[in-house]
Amino acid sequence: MANPLVSIIMGSTSDLPIMEKAAKRLDAMEIPFEMLALSAHRTPEEVSDYAKNAKSRGIKVIIAGAGMAAHLCGFIAAQTSIPVIGVPINASLDGIDALLAIVQMPPGIPVATVGINAAENAAILAVQMMATNDASLYEKLTAHKEGLKQKIVKANADLKEITYKFKTN
Repeated sequence: MANPLVSIIMGSTSDLPIMEKAAKRLDAMEIPFEMLALSAHRTPEEVSDYAKNAKSRGIKVIIAGAGMAAHLCGFIAAQTSIPVIGVPINASLDGIDALLAIVQMPPGIPVATVGINAAENAAILAVQMMATNDASLYEKLTAHKEGLKQKIVKANADLKEITYKFKTN
């Protein structure tokens, strides 16, 4: 079994329905990853050990999902120089509290932040980061984006078949 390149971290398994979107995208792109539940508030020592040892284990990017106070992302970023991508989870206040907590990091401790519940975009961003020096990953991203384009091309072809009395196309 391959060593993971990406870590998907969540504050608790209640976040799994959102974070599994990242797992599915990484899996589809054949990127080895791990999934862990770690809490900045309930298991701070474990989070600290994890963050400090991630590089030595070969982790290239960390995707951290958190809701409410959302300290997990910044807590990890403060203890490693590996890129951290934060996924704000809609656990309260429509996820705005988590979004603001993740995006408003102090100088020197950046956390890249995607939209609320946007774990799939976090996975794509992680692959984009790794693809800057990996041609095969870059090709996978190019193929993925071409697939997105083809879905729209097909949608427009399907829309042409729908008729209305005053529809002109």
